[in-house]
Amino acid sequence: MKCPRCLNRNPEFFYKGSKGWYCRKCISFGRAMLEEERSAVSLEPVGDDSGEYALQYPLTPAQKEISHKCAEAVKESDVLLNCVTGAGKTELVVESIACMMREKKKVCFAIPRRQVVLELQERLSQIFRKAKVIAVCGGHTEETDGDLIVCTTHQLYRYYRAFDLLILDEPDAFPYRGDAVLHGIAKTACRGRRIYLTATPDAMMLKRVAKGTLKELKLSVRPHGHPLPVPVMRTGGSLVRLFLLLRWLRKHEAHPRMVFVPTIAAAAVLGRFLSLFDRVTVCTSKTPDRDERISRFRKEGKGIMCSTTIMERGTTVPGVDVCVWRADHGVFDQAGLVQMAGRAGRTFAYPDGDVLFLLDERSEAAEACVRMIREANGCGA
Repeated sequence: MKCPRCLNRNPEFFYKGSKGWYCRKCISFGRAMLEEERSAVSLEPVGDDSGEYALQYPLTPAQKEISHKCAEAVKESDVLLNCVTGAGKTELVVESIACMMREKKKVCFAIPRRQVVLELQERLSQIFRKAKVIAVCGGHTEETDGDLIVCTTHQLYRYYRAFDLLILDEPDAFPYRGDAVLHGIAKTACRGRRIYLTATPDAMMLKRVAKGTLKELKLSVRPHGHPLPVPVMRTGGSLVRLFLLLRWLRKHEAHPRMVFVPTIAAAAVLGRFLSLFDRVTVCTSKTPDRDERISRFRKEGKGIMCSTTIMERGTTVPGVDVCVWRADHGVFDQAGLVQMAGRAGRTFAYPDGDVLFLLDERSEAAEACVRMIREANGCGA
């Protein structure tokens, strides 16, 4: 037996009901009946001129080269765009998207987290002005068809064999990472090729690269040409870390500052403490008006955001400096630390940025993060 939607083969998850066998592994998306023959979802044809685009700024020579190579490679193979944070991964796949839409082929851009979907839909609408670009995520499911679909990975269950090109952004991030159901649904949603976008590819992707089933393209420089900010690590007990944090916040008070913490409880406690000294925005998965707070923080360009890993990817705050509180905590892995550090130094106006890791003691993940960033900068370990 094999589930037609999530591709599960484990017999423990199959159940025979009054209407036949179905898969319980992906039951949260509705019953997937094994006996029923599934046909590809019927979507409207891609509109004329949808493939026309105009980027808001010109690509660098390095970006142009990777963009063109990706558009050519995806005709024959799945592609991994292994690019440093802030390299402009979205812009690098625009040519690939355009080529597909010119051929009247359906394209989907899937992202693990909801808050990035709406931002990306707006950006792509500005690039593909003649295309109907829609967002499909929690609270935005009234319309599910367009020339270009931007959705969370959870929403891919709606699109059985619907896409000729599926772009998976940050496939190594929660909740997609390690979720066999979402992996299966992503496979069955795509009848063509896939492009994976990440700065931190996982072991599974790198194994496919080694086997030759995934074409890897690398870009290790940001558009402004400056090296990635290398985190400075400082160790000490709670009082020492608080002193170092306050001194760092004061030093960088001319810029917005992001302080990443390992837990929701830590965000609440540290947020209250820091509010004694500056304007603080707390942002976690439990924050009801998270999108509004992020937008306001970005527009104001000052103050402090105290956040869990919910903000580690997909969000650019111009001019931000970054601190990771308790960077040795078990919840922070190497990939997450690289992504958090990568929030800094992304803009032409403030390309250097500053990153501070505060730890009880140096951890393997933090050390590996620093090595990875140095290697990307061509500085070695």
